[in-house]
Amino acid sequence: DYELYGRLRTKIADAGYTTLAIQMPVLPSTEILGKYVPLYPDARERIQLAVDFLKAKGYRKIGLVSHSLGATMANQYLIRTDDTSVQAWVFISIIQGLQEMFRIKIPVMDIYGSQDWTVTRWGAPERLKEISKVPGSEQVEIPGAKHFYEYREDDLMKVIVPFLDRSLQHPASGAVK
Repeated sequence: DYELYGRLRTKIADAGYTTLAIQMPVLPSTEILGKYVPLYPDARERIQLAVDFLKAKGYRKIGLVSHSLGATMANQYLIRTDDTSVQAWVFISIIQGLQEMFRIKIPVMDIYGSQDWTVTRWGAPERLKEISKVPGSEQVEIPGAKHFYEYREDDLMKVIVPFLDRSLQHPASGAVK
C-alpha cells in the first residue's frame, strides 16, 4: 500500500469507493517471472479472501484494480473462480498478457503507458482484440507514462473512476442504482 498503490487507493477512496490493498505473493526482485507461476493459487486465495470480506460487509458491487504482475495474478483469479462477485476489472500495465480472456465476462479496462515496459506496449494490440469481445471494455494508453506512473496518478484516475462508475453503476456517478 505504498507508492503507486497507496496513492491510487487513496484517490479511489476519495472518489467514494471502499478500498482494500491485497498483498500478493512476493519473491526477491532478482527472481524471474516464471518463478511466480507456482504462487498463482496463493494469489487467487488472497483475492478470494478479500472478495469474501467485502461481501460479508454487505458490498455487492466489487471492482478489482491491479497493476503489473498483480494484474497477471488477478487474471489468474478471474479465469479460475466461480464467484461472480467481481463485476469490473481494471488492469494497469499487465506484464504477462491476458490468458483465457474468453472466460472473463465482466467489463475490463486495459491501461498502459506510452513509455511503459516493452512487453506491455507490444501486447496492447492483442489485448485490445481480446477485450473488444466483452461489452463495456476498453483500452487506454496514458501518454508519457512509464510502468509505475510516477506523477501520473491523476491521469489514471481520470479514466479509472469513470470506468468503475459505469461498470459498477456507482451512486456517485449518477448512474441508476
